[in-house]
Amino acid sequence: MLTLYFAPGASSMAPHIALNEIGVPFEARPISFALKENRTPAYLTLNPEGKVPTLLIDGRPLGEVAAILFYLARRYPDAGLLPVGDSETEAQVISWMSFIAATVHPARRRGLDHARAVYALADRQLGDRPWAVGTYSVADIHLFRLYWRFFNSLHPAPGEFPNLDAHYARMMARPAVRKTIAVESAIGYELPA
Repeated sequence: MLTLYFAPGASSMAPHIALNEIGVPFEARPISFALKENRTPAYLTLNPEGKVPTLLIDGRPLGEVAAILFYLARRYPDAGLLPVGDSETEAQVISWMSFIAATVHPARRRGLDHARAVYALADRQLGDRPWAVGTYSVADIHLFRLYWRFFNSLHPAPGEFPNLDAHYARMMARPAVRKTIAVESAIGYELPA
């Protein structure tokens, strides 16, 4: 049994999308940052840092977005979220997820100018390919979640990030993305702008 602890709109949106892409049954447990539910003793036993997301796999916790996405893609290969059998492309997925986690995710903490420079780099790296590694993968889900937040909170000028904008539109057309956003919107977002 899979249980996803998530906070609507937070980084946990990426594993939430992946679970909806895969289509396996899972229990979704929303966590409220406003109520500090990620700091309760019960949650801290699952994730001692109090981070969200946490995925319980038959009761065993797994944290960190990239690890959860990688686990789900490997565990459910029929969903096609990881190009299994092609070690170079698989490594490219890991490279993208490392770049997203280490460079893109913390960019806004260094200011808006720095964040724009990082998104410009991601835009160039994506290029005009439809997906990060050529075929749809967990790297696209991870990239989308961060650009979704940037796009919806800072409203970059049209054409500032043309490749990311086109990727965003392709992602928004996916039923799993729309389903995840509908569920999380219904709960409500507690994120700063």
